[in-house]
Amino acid sequence: MSVEREDDFDLHRMTALVTGATSGIGRAVAKRLAADVMSVVVTGRNAQRGAETVNEITEAGGQARFVEADLEDPAGIDRLAAEVGEIDVLVNNAGRAVWAPTEEMRVSDYDAMFASNVRAPFFLVAAFAPAMAAKGSGSVINIGSMAGSLGLANAAAYGATKAALAALTRGWTAEYSGRGVRFNTVAPGPVHTRPEARDLFDALAETTAMKRAAQPAEIAEAVAFLVSPKAGYITGATIAVDGGRTAI
Repeated sequence: MSVEREDDFDLHRMTALVTGATSGIGRAVAKRLAADVMSVVVTGRNAQRGAETVNEITEAGGQARFVEADLEDPAGIDRLAAEVGEIDVLVNNAGRAVWAPTEEMRVSDYDAMFASNVRAPFFLVAAFAPAMAAKGSGSVINIGSMAGSLGLANAAAYGATKAALAALTRGWTAEYSGRGVRFNTVAPGPVHTRPEARDLFDALAETTAMKRAAQPAEIAEAVAFLVSPKAGYITGATIAVDGGRTAI
């Protein structure tokens, strides 16, 4: 028989939707919330990786299911919302990152980043937050980036999407928090998520106060805290999980 922590009782039977949960930070967040006895809806575009995430959760005794969705397509958001129904927690993690000199940025990449990083979270909140507000409770975590608050060469467009997402967090706080829905941004620094980007993340890691990149599980811990009752008076905040990079 598993031993339940005191704060688990507030999380029982809650449903969390984690976008981009088929790998990286999203997968770590899905696993962490499932460990807090939430029922997790894993969504992404890759069904095989989605099944892997679900299997990791269920093998550890958690509850999860996968719903395939392309969030860059507004119709995909509508279908996802219809299939999932009401939720208690939304983690807007899915996104694109294209690094390039400004003069070399392709319009298609620029538009895809804004569609994924800004438009999709906006319409996901439009789909799910009203029901949260109607019942007087809910939590939305937007996964931002240190690039949203400081300048990084070759990341002007990406940083703009993350700054926009933090601004949305503040706007939604004004709109919904009076009705019980909390909105917060978690802004990671460099995180080791993709082997092919190891050199980039290692270079960025050297600019942090801690001189290292994070692991996805460290970002997931911040998300788990913010959606828990322990963070019940935190809303509208941007929580830097960046090894001190934005402090220095």
